[in-house]
Formats: sequence, structure tokens, C-alpha cells
Amino acid sequence: MSLIDNIDHSYLPAHVAIIMDGNGRWAQARGLGRGEGHKEGIASIRKVVEAASKVAIPYLTLYAFSTENWNRPAEEVSGLMDLMVYAITEETDDLKKNNVRIRCIGDMNRLPNHARTTLERCIRDTENGTGLTLNIALSYSSKWELTEAARKIAGDVAKGVLRECDINEETLSKHLTTKGMPDPDLLVRTGGEQRISNFLLWQCAYAELYFTDIFWPDFGEEDFYMAILDFQGRERRFGQTSEQVDSHPVANRTER
Repeated sequence: MSLIDNIDHSYLPAHVAIIMDGNGRWAQARGLGRGEGHKEGIASIRKVVEAASKVAIPYLTLYAFSTENWNRPAEEVSGLMDLMVYAITEETDDLKKNNVRIRCIGDMNRLPNHARTTLERCIRDTENGTGLTLNIALSYSSKWELTEAARKIAGDVAKGVLRECDINEETLSKHLTTKGMPDPDLLVRTGGEQRISNFLLWQCAYAELYFTDIFWPDFGEEDFYMAILDFQGRERRFGQTSEQVDSHPVANRTER
């Protein structure tokens, strides 16, 4: 029996974000090079994307490569980029078949040309997907994203497009890479660490956090369902009291 049978399909997170951590440590524990862990991690991405589609999660964002990851050894970075190109090339047809739409959030300009070209082609090829929207966070960090948003807003003010007094939370949200998407309801981190590592800091202000010791290459379909079940057991108050939540349970379940 699968844990999917225990999930309340009337109360699902609209957006799940995942920090895929533990590839390197998974490999090192087996006497393998870190690159082998990244290869195994690709298989876990496939499993989780399939699981999210099965349970009808509208948005899934995967933290694949941070701006800080550029500081890793050049050989590892190069290997990650080559692996990403291979994985995207191999998976695009299946993504289209399963109605998955690919998007990318991050500083695409820093990607090698072959990686950026491949990713842009996959985005075009899947743009008509109406099922799961899969966001790949590449060369991404929240500080970079917020800095870019501030720069764009300042530019709009300087051009007279926007008045300073009209700037509010909605203004900033519209300048983020996740514009038009619901904020994550659930943030999952694998690998045993308990921090969010510069990932979707603005968007995850009210996300439920789920940490697991399972390394990403070992994280599969049932582990994803376990995170969903844990989410469904949380009381989401959004600054209110438990009594207020109990008096309006439907409204509080769906608040973003």
C-alpha cells in the first residue's frame, strides 16, 4: 500500500519547494566520487516529479545549483553542467508526454552557453504543458533575486513608471522570478541539514518546513508523500490564533 492512499487530495500544497541536499555525502559514504552522487540525484528528480504529478501538485521548485555553488571546484561545476545538459536532453520528451512545463529561476547569464541553450530549448518545447510546472533553480540565490528586484524597481521609479509611495509587498513580488506563482506552502530539505540556504527567502515566509536525514539520491516517491502527509498534519495560522483558524478552517487552509 502506498502512502498516496492516505493523502487528503482536497488539501494539497499548491507549491512544493525542495532543497536537494546530500548527493556528495551519499557518494562519499559509498567510496565514490561526488559526481556519482549527482548522477544518482537525477534519478530522484525523476521519481519526485512523477510523484508530484500523480498527486496533482501544481508547482514544484527544485534547488539545483546556487550562486554560491560557483565557488565549488571547477571540475565539479563543469561535471554538474554537463550532467544537467544530459538530463534535460534525455527527459524533455517524457516531460512533454506527461504535460510538465519547465521553467528556470536564476541568473541564466552565468550558465555555460551549451547549458543555457539546452535549457532554453526545453523551456520552449514544454511551454504548452498544463500539468505540473517544474521550476529549476539554477545559479539562483534569494539575495541575488531580491537585489535584482530592488534594482528593477529603482529603475522604474527613476523612469517615472512607478512612484516611490506606491511600492508595497505586491510590487516586490511582481519583480521576483516566481512572478505569477503561488508562494511555496511546503519547503523540503533532504540530507540532514536544517537551514534554507538562501533559497526563496521572501516566498517561504509562511512555508511549512520539513527536514529529513535522507540523502537526496535515496529520496523517492514514498518519501515525497510522507512530506505531504506531514504538511497536512500542520496547523497553519498565518499570524492568527488557533481559535481563529478553527472558526474559518477552509479560508486558512487556502491562504497564501
